[in-house]
Amino acid sequence: MTNNHLTPENIYLFHQGKYFHSYQMLGAHLEVLNGQEGVRFTLWAPNAREVFVVGDFNNWQSRTTPLEKVNNSGIWATFVPGLKEGELYKYEIHTFNNEKILKADPYGFYSENRPGTASRVFNLNGYQWQDQKWQKSKKQKNIYESPILIYEVHLGSWRRKESDQFYSYRELAHELVDYVKEMGYTHIELLPIMEHPFDGSWGYQLTGYYAVTSRYGNPYDFMYFVDCCHQKGIGVILDWVPGHFCKDCHGLANFDGTPLFEGEEQLQWGTLKFNFAKPEVVSFLISNALFWFDLYHVDGLRIDAVSSMLYLDYGKKAGEWEPNIYGGRENLEAVLFLQELNKTVFYYYPHALMMAEESTAWPLVTWPVHEGGLGFNFKWNMGWMNDVLRYMASSYENRSASHSMLTFSLMYAFSENFLLPLSHDEVVHGKKALLAKMPGDYWEKFANLRLLLGYMYLHPGKKLLFMGGELAQFEEWCFYRGLDWHLLDYPQHQSFHAYVKALNHFYLREKALWQKDTSWEGFSWLEPDNGAQSILVFLRRGERKKDFLVALCNFKPVSYENYRIGVPEKGIYCEVFNSDWGLFGGLDRKNPGELRAQKVPWHGQPYSLCCRVPPLAVLVFKIKK
Repeated sequence: MTNNHLTPENIYLFHQGKYFHSYQMLGAHLEVLNGQEGVRFTLWAPNAREVFVVGDFNNWQSRTTPLEKVNNSGIWATFVPGLKEGELYKYEIHTFNNEKILKADPYGFYSENRPGTASRVFNLNGYQWQDQKWQKSKKQKNIYESPILIYEVHLGSWRRKESDQFYSYRELAHELVDYVKEMGYTHIELLPIMEHPFDGSWGYQLTGYYAVTSRYGNPYDFMYFVDCCHQKGIGVILDWVPGHFCKDCHGLANFDGTPLFEGEEQLQWGTLKFNFAKPEVVSFLISNALFWFDLYHVDGLRIDAVSSMLYLDYGKKAGEWEPNIYGGRENLEAVLFLQELNKTVFYYYPHALMMAEESTAWPLVTWPVHEGGLGFNFKWNMGWMNDVLRYMASSYENRSASHSMLTFSLMYAFSENFLLPLSHDEVVHGKKALLAKMPGDYWEKFANLRLLLGYMYLHPGKKLLFMGGELAQFEEWCFYRGLDWHLLDYPQHQSFHAYVKALNHFYLREKALWQKDTSWEGFSWLEPDNGAQSILVFLRRGERKKDFLVALCNFKPVSYENYRIGVPEKGIYCEVFNSDWGLFGGLDRKNPGELRAQKVPWHGQPYSLCCRVPPLAVLVFKIKK
């Protein structure tokens, strides 16, 4: 049996945790051997006594199609002539405890649709990509000085058909991608689309790390989706879960009769943690990260639950965990894995996005590995999200006393490369929809939500908004039904939808909001401490001296006439954005015409101007050129 990838060198690298394209060696591959077409099956199961492949082709009969050991490598392989694409299969593993275990292929490229759990043979190399222009343009961008505005999506519940059926990858490639483009987002981030048995896990409890879920189509269909995104200028980020996996019996758990992939149980979620101390697991996971870049042309990964990987005591009580060799609570093997992951991805894909969902104060998450960092290039700013949502949910009477919750994030805003998330986690069962979190009457709820998003877009950091946030849904997100699109039949929701679209395009247009996003060069406070009136005033700056915006956020339902704000330059200023404009559902208390800066020092600036401030509103002023 010939296999260009099943070589002693690759087997050695796999066992060293250094074979980062191990999916080329392991799994089910269509090949020609001695003039015969068929499928080569290769599996890592070092503690198995015997291994067989079963499927429709042999009536799922045990012992008919054995795999052979490849020396003493723990790897098993066989070639089955005559098999074609689409064949269902599993591995029947006989253990030394005389058990027979049926397992899906850990490296399977496609799966039977749930509730079926078999793997399916698929050739991933036949799709004709049309995204060359996108790939070239991506290499010309500095992502830190570019706009990143992410629309987070769960494909199964963005829309549903009247029959309650899912939209396919190919249908979404037009409806969803066209919508995202029109709304002004730069990227789509997908909740995990790797194969998973339970819809209610939203994709976060996986069985098939190399298989795009068959719920919405086949691998070529998903390639078509990514291709269409790229042709429309939209990047694609995948949610990726290397921290834990589900216990389902056909999956990775107890794979060859022993804990092959897992280290210990993740009690909080009823899942199993990967054993990062095992080199083959490192090869498996880093290969999987590269796989999505190599075969599916994705632009980035958002790594889920990084904190659960970093800390030995995560979700545990005293006495339930053991310290590392230095007496600390850091998971040293997980740290090394994350560093190796990021080094490897950036070696092959220097322009990738590697985003950490990390909720603690772990230092240097987005610093290079050679400087002691974890090596990501962006980190979700969970502190900002928690503080601001808690503030916005508070009553107006309590906002003055909580003013620092709005400003504290600037104490650390430039210690990492941050992304500001209002994600699916904030609107799931029990947490309320964003609109429902807001205080006040019906009008005030909408005004507060416009204010929240306005402050988010003006604050340093890239942006992410979960689907439905642009509709001002009253109901929490629910994975088994589509978004409440019917809300757009109502004027207030229509106006809010128009607001989000306008805010997105305003963000894209204004370089001051993203060119200097990672340093104090792009931000300066004018009035951070006005808790009495719950008002913030600050500057955002771009590369050019004249490229700046003056922003004001009023967090109370009180309006002001002739409110004075400091500005750095003399000249004529115009109101370029106002969340209270009538077309957004506001009171239309605008600053019409031109505002001339007076030589009256204010807020530490040599000039100032007087403006009208609507209640619960965001205002942005810009000097006329």
